[in-house]
Amino acid sequence: MSILRILYNNAFVFPISMSKLERSLSLTQVTLMSIGIILGAGIYVVIGEASGLAGNMLWFSFIIAAIVATFSGLSYAELSSRFPSAAAEYTYVDRSFGKRLAWVTGWLIIAGSIIGSATVAIGFSNYFSALFQTPVLLTSVATLIIIGVVLFLGVQETASLTILFTIIEVIGLVIIIFIGLPSIGTVDYFTLAESFQGVIQAGVLIFFGYLGFEGIARLAGETKNPEKTIPKAILLSIAITTVFYILVGIAAISVVPFQELAVAEAPLALVAERVFGSNSFLILSVIALFSTFNTALVMLLSGSRIVYGMAEEKGLPTVFSKVSNKTKSPWIAVIAVVFAAMCFTLIGDLKTIANLTNFTVFAVFIIVNAVVIYLRYRKPVTTGFLSPLSIGRLPLFPVLGIITSCFMMINVELHVLLMGLGLITAGFIIQYIYYSFNVPSK
Repeated sequence: MSILRILYNNAFVFPISMSKLERSLSLTQVTLMSIGIILGAGIYVVIGEASGLAGNMLWFSFIIAAIVATFSGLSYAELSSRFPSAAAEYTYVDRSFGKRLAWVTGWLIIAGSIIGSATVAIGFSNYFSALFQTPVLLTSVATLIIIGVVLFLGVQETASLTILFTIIEVIGLVIIIFIGLPSIGTVDYFTLAESFQGVIQAGVLIFFGYLGFEGIARLAGETKNPEKTIPKAILLSIAITTVFYILVGIAAISVVPFQELAVAEAPLALVAERVFGSNSFLILSVIALFSTFNTALVMLLSGSRIVYGMAEEKGLPTVFSKVSNKTKSPWIAVIAVVFAAMCFTLIGDLKTIANLTNFTVFAVFIIVNAVVIYLRYRKPVTTGFLSPLSIGRLPLFPVLGIITSCFMMINVELHVLLMGLGLITAGFIIQYIYYSFNVPSK
């Protein structure tokens, strides 16, 4: 064992740059980045699949997903106010349940960021190939390489690009809403595809579209006054995107039957084409490219930051906390998550990997909500943001967050559930091996 420990230390623990992340992001920047990642994936990638499950009650599936997101969003707001850290969830769990469960939580978050960005990269490639007839897999890999370069250039450069792309994608969604206005009321919005179970399953799938607000907590190390800024950004981004989602969902099924949306490669572009012709299909497809690229970019941004944050807290080899002196980006962490995302694009099944991403997030949300409850009893504070409504010391929204996350988790398809449980098991095994060589500090 001692020989293995020496080899491990020589391979992974060595002096690194003393450069640190810089706090330069404002509330407006962080909120727009969160809105950008949320809007891109949900609307442009999974709305087709979701409409096939929910039928004309697609709008209600968005509401279900929004409610679940809000419960856990309040818990993230409270914890990010109390522990502003790039390691985010890893830090929250470490301060309550210890390093070993914190490590498994971090493992799930990293996996979710990687798998989620691969999902969106495939969504980007579907739109790109519809326009230019390029191979989907090759386009996905090239997209992820470009994202890696952007991330290496620095957080301000990434933020500027993200905000620009967010403005473009919002314009695209406003176009869809206006396209649908004349047709609103022409269909029965309570028509189901099959059963109400499909509405719930669509809500589970659509929840993928709300991923992003939790990732903003991992930008605490690069945000000004993160104790106040991060909670505000989380709640603002959920509220704003929920309004967009519901309006766009109603507009889409008012113009195109849900059966057609379900099989469309570029569903929102199809909506525009029905009203304005083929030129609008081109415009919406281009906007969808900006949106999906934007989502993958911010997913990998937050994924690289938790890798960096865990390495800083000795939860991962310290090599991953190496920061470029010039760009102030954790470049080794960036390379690691981008490469891993490329590997997941080989799966190719959009629905499966989107739901696997959801599974990891549901699991993390259960843990994060439990942390809030634990801290309210064992280490209560009266300062900073606190999730509202409590019975004594018991906060109600974190309890509802656990219940709804469990409910959403058991509604994923069986093979995805098994894959998710396998991912958790792998996390515990790797954590055990890692800490066999690195005794976690108390």
